[in-house]
Amino acid sequence: MRPAAILVAIALSAGATIAAQQGQPRDPERTPGVQAGQDPNRAAFIAANCKNPAPTPPARGGGPGAAGGGRAGGAPPPQTEQEYSVTAIPGVIAAGQRWKVVWEDKANNADGPVGMDDGSLWIAQNDKSDVVRIDKNGKASVIYTDTYTGGTIAANRKGQVFIGERALHPAIWLLKPERRLFANAYKGEPFDCIGPGVLNDMSADSKGGVYFTMGGVYYANPKGEVMGRFGTVGGNGIILSPDEKTLYVTGRLMGATPPPDVTGNGGLVAFDVQADGSLTNERQFAWVGGDGSAVDKDGRIYTTGGGVVSVVSPKGEVLGQIPTPRNLISVTFGGTDKKLLYGVAIRDVQIFSIPTIAQGLRGRPK
Repeated sequence: MRPAAILVAIALSAGATIAAQQGQPRDPERTPGVQAGQDPNRAAFIAANCKNPAPTPPARGGGPGAAGGGRAGGAPPPQTEQEYSVTAIPGVIAAGQRWKVVWEDKANNADGPVGMDDGSLWIAQNDKSDVVRIDKNGKASVIYTDTYTGGTIAANRKGQVFIGERALHPAIWLLKPERRLFANAYKGEPFDCIGPGVLNDMSADSKGGVYFTMGGVYYANPKGEVMGRFGTVGGNGIILSPDEKTLYVTGRLMGATPPPDVTGNGGLVAFDVQADGSLTNERQFAWVGGDGSAVDKDGRIYTTGGGVVSVVSPKGEVLGQIPTPRNLISVTFGGTDKKLLYGVAIRDVQIFSIPTIAQGLRGRPK
């Protein structure tokens, strides 16, 4: 684990205090803060562990993106806040609402946000390999350390919290109620053998399994056994419907033709969830979105991309768009009443919130 003095300095520089240091065992093969694709030991690791070695991704430029990634790769250019005006979306948001900065940090990442039932927000800091908890008053504390480039969080109704670690030999770890390795192998080989994609986003189901994207869509069942690849879409943001019968992934199907008025956005793909967790009936669901996603209790999907949060009905109808002051990579519902929509912008990190009429799902741990 990192020396306590360094941890304190890092936390204080971000305006956070350390509430707990719950480390995991040191692993000499993995480098905290460096994503698998940029690890200098990746080629040797692949050669030693993969029967059919996946290609090495192209080298990226220097700076924070090379070490820890932006969304899950290179660092985006610096952003300035843009003017915006929120118009009403019936049942979702009132006209004139404004985004508020809840917390900010220099550089770094703040992916995988989850709003807990006590009103706190948990985020994964990819570069620092920390999990930060921001309470309902905006006070931040580091609650987990040494996550080996933990870049996304997922929680379920059973009280379990998972983190996806993006360092060499990527892995899904259980954080709560106990800290232990959950899944890091696919067909008997490390996740690295799947390909050069990053272990990007996750969505946890009430059975104790985790859906995740890593250049494709996969499912780790409650025993940590990984199934997939499902469908053809590469996928990015990923979220289950409230009844857990449908899984939504941002992306476009190969060969799918968008309407003529659609430009710039990746889209939203849907799957039907089967009893064993497998996925069928991959289909283009909507032509908005492209990054992180959230869902409210009525099944509406909120997906980021193009400087807005697009709101999509459970039938795939675009209900409207909520403009944002900066491009957001992730969204989630939070607050004690789950009527705040949180959004994450990175490098520099800013966490925004905006009041909504819609309400997110309850049943997430405290």
